[in-house]
Amino acid sequence: MRPRLEQGLIQVYTGNSKGKSTAAFGLALRAVGHGFHVYIIQFMKGSSYYGELDAFKRLEPECRLEHFGLPGWVKKGQATPGDAAEARKALARAEEVMSSGEWDIIILDEINNALWFELLSLAEVLAFLEKKPAQVEVVLTGRNAPPEIIGKAQLVTEMQELKHPYQLGIGARKGIEF
Repeated sequence: MRPRLEQGLIQVYTGNSKGKSTAAFGLALRAVGHGFHVYIIQFMKGSSYYGELDAFKRLEPECRLEHFGLPGWVKKGQATPGDAAEARKALARAEEVMSSGEWDIIILDEINNALWFELLSLAEVLAFLEKKPAQVEVVLTGRNAPPEIIGKAQLVTEMQELKHPYQLGIGARKGIEF
């Protein structure tokens, strides 16, 4: 019989600096090492070139990752109906996963950005969190976490940029930023 969490909390990793998804993925790695089952749902990640897509396949079946979103970038105030539909599909999938009883930790990667870009409503995400079973941990990542989401969480970490390679003209690097 595999271990189960006695108490699941809500965690938020937010802020203007790098490391939010990385922290959540580190948590996933640690949890799998202890025998827990982790499901990661990525919002706004329609492209297939992210290194974590292949890395997490190596941890199956204890850890699974699904990504949702259209290729390209979403611009604030210019989201398409397709962008919103992908975010709603991701949230619906997260609800299926969370209610299945098979998964101990659900990571909603970049969901805070999906809220900020108005692909999802705050009411939808808060309703999702209200359905969280007591033994399931839910992690929400992304910049611009709304105060209401922060208020629901038991752990909130804000990544603050003090210095960044972009300031030196160093672009995103394969295996580091993607």
